[in-house]
Amino acid sequence: MSVYRVNAESVAAQAWRNGGGRTRELLAWPAGADWKVRISRADIDADGPFSAFAQVERWFTVLHGAGVILSFADAERELKAGDAPLRFDGAAAPGCRLRDGATQDLNLMTRHGTGVMRPVLSGQSWNEPFAMRGIYSTVPGLLSATPQTYRLDAHMLLWMQPAGSEGWTFAATGGATANAWWLGFTPGE
Repeated sequence: MSVYRVNAESVAAQAWRNGGGRTRELLAWPAGADWKVRISRADIDADGPFSAFAQVERWFTVLHGAGVILSFADAERELKAGDAPLRFDGAAAPGCRLRDGATQDLNLMTRHGTGVMRPVLSGQSWNEPFAMRGIYSTVPGLLSATPQTYRLDAHMLLWMQPAGSEGWTFAATGGATANAWWLGFTPGE
């Protein structure tokens, strides 16, 4: 089993072309422009449109800050820290307005496959059978992925390929509340 770990703080931030924020690409598989799954953390500093990603399913959740209002063609969606991740068509490229200052978010983008982003629920096991699975946590903790246990630092992505279907559990350390997300992907045919 291949295990990949990266701390978001160790990844260089790439400025957006529109000047509205920065992205830290945590994972792109396979590497290069033809990725099938991409995980990134972004800092949104100013209002502006999201980039369009044709033929991409996108998952988005707010990590820190007051949140955002995303304007789609048919409706607006307000998202703040603690809300469930939003799944949408990457080609939609919604407009984004900050609620009250800068916001940090987590993105999962998939193409030609099936993906998921779910909040980690304290004390509950996650066992969806994806070919690749991971966790992103804003707090330090321990991931139990039978038969191994992995220590995660704050703002770390841990990704496994192949992942198997054993149940995973995560426990924050130091009395912190779990502030983490399960991430899964299975490539399509």
